[in-house]
Amino acid sequence: MPHVAVIGGSGFYEMPGLTDVRDEHVATPFGDPSDAVRIGRVEGVEVAFLPRHGRGHRLAPSAVNARANIWALKSLGVRWIVSVSAVGSLREHVHPLDVVTPDQLIDRTRQRPMTFFDAPGLVAHVGMGEPFSARLSQVLADAAQAEGAQVHRGGTYVCIEGPQFSTRAESELFRSWGADVIGMTALPEARLAREAEICYALLAMVTDYDVWHESEEDVSAELVIQNLAANTALSQRVVRRAVGRIPTDDKACECCHALQTALITSPDVIPDELLDRYDLLVGRYLGRGRGG
Repeated sequence: MPHVAVIGGSGFYEMPGLTDVRDEHVATPFGDPSDAVRIGRVEGVEVAFLPRHGRGHRLAPSAVNARANIWALKSLGVRWIVSVSAVGSLREHVHPLDVVTPDQLIDRTRQRPMTFFDAPGLVAHVGMGEPFSARLSQVLADAAQAEGAQVHRGGTYVCIEGPQFSTRAESELFRSWGADVIGMTALPEARLAREAEICYALLAMVTDYDVWHESEEDVSAELVIQNLAANTALSQRVVRRAVGRIPTDDKACECCHALQTALITSPDVIPDELLDRYDLLVGRYLGRGRGG
């Protein structure tokens, strides 16, 4: 049973070096995940790998079924998710090909289901004050630094709907808010991982300066693709180094009990069909035994 998962972003469609490989096609109450979950061993650790956009990059950011992805990984026993994502820089000192492990999020998406708990009859409000696992972020930053990357520890990621890039006015607005990098995929992943009580951290791989930078070329798909190959090779090395350093004991991380005080609905009024549907997430809090 893999306790670590890697969600690969743009350019990161395969996990090289996996041994004892098998593919799991996981059915979820929210539809199909982006692709089959590939499970194998890296550095002696069993890891689940899921390409966010599907192999071959078939899915636009808004079309990614994040609920199915996170549910599938939870059902396989995953406790830690390393999310790899291409981002643009909103800061002069954060250069293309740098690595950022952000610690905050701003949500500018509009069309994406943001919660598992949208069916009437079971309400949960999880805390998102610290949207990333500090423990896992440190492991990723240390691994990236050991691989020779220029690493920025902490920072704010603003997530836009896409698939278009920002206007110049939007880019400047996000800079005025204090955002450091911009991307299209960290949400709703981070919210859903918290609801699933999975420790989640982001390895943000910088490809460009968005459109705010006067002396640099505006972001384009062509420019992003040019830097993806180098970023992908680096991120794959970082992940290989990191997985063996991820703790097997997640109990010290607050992410792993996020639902403990988040369930608002009285258990005696929750319909049986919802108890069955959400047993994977809430069973341990409602005396059903599967959740957690």
